[in-house]
Amino acid sequence: MADLSVNVCGVSLKNPVIPASGTFGFGREFDEIYDISCLGGVATKGLTLKPRLGNPVPRIAERSGVILNAVGLQNPGVEAFIAHDLAWLSQKTRVLANVAGSTLEDYGEICARLDGLVDFVELNISCPNVRSGGMALGIKAENVKEVTRLAKDNLKKTPLIVKLSPNVESIANNARAAEEGGADCLSLVNTFTGLAIDIERRRPILANNTGGVSGAGIKPIAVRMVYEASHAVNIPVIGMGGIACGEDAIEFMMAGAAAVQVGTQNFTDTLACPKIIEGMNAWCDRHGVKNITEIVGAATFNKPAAK
Repeated sequence: MADLSVNVCGVSLKNPVIPASGTFGFGREFDEIYDISCLGGVATKGLTLKPRLGNPVPRIAERSGVILNAVGLQNPGVEAFIAHDLAWLSQKTRVLANVAGSTLEDYGEICARLDGLVDFVELNISCPNVRSGGMALGIKAENVKEVTRLAKDNLKKTPLIVKLSPNVESIANNARAAEEGGADCLSLVNTFTGLAIDIERRRPILANNTGGVSGAGIKPIAVRMVYEASHAVNIPVIGMGGIACGEDAIEFMMAGAAAVQVGTQNFTDTLACPKIIEGMNAWCDRHGVKNITEIVGAATFNKPAAK
């Protein structure tokens, strides 16, 4: 059996598989189904300084190969997480605290509060289903650099992951901006902005009108963006976007990802993450891979045809 352990920013993970933010809560419900200590880590639901009720319903819509969500970062707030969930989750696995804010000051304050308490802070500057400044901060490279620098200034002990929006002109430019701002790691892609219309009612299905598109249908775009980002920076990249099986995770790692996050598939199959870990092990065994890090960035790309 292959060694699936990876090291991200000096933090060891027993394997590269991490449930993505917003798809796994704080892990308690899934731990009733399987022991989540088998995971490389858990990215928490998006945390804000104060509790949020989220967007009005309906806020989930299904389409072929994808779902749209406009949950709106419903969460109990960072203090409730620290008081009620952090100690339990930390005993199970590595904790990636996903954080969001409406202002730059929010990001700085929440990072300072979590510094030294979690294994990573994952900066969510790219959520497309919240009417706040968070989305705008993830679009322009100069804003990405600014919010990253502010967050990093408030993190003295904890590595900073910046979660990038795919709804941008150049993912490579934004990746470099985050690195220049002090990011220790990147994660991508977050969801794409999408719209679904109820043609009988002639209205958007989601109360928020638009939402974040995720699921298997976005995987080829996500793999391309992970490749572009990982080849633009000198810091690790965590890849995500439509991963449904071990082979999907292998594909992201061959594109350059040091680890992966699994999102929508957790809704389809509550055992998705352990199955993906098993699938990665089986693939490595079939191909004689002894250590999963051997495949990071291992894909050989064709040279463009001469003009």
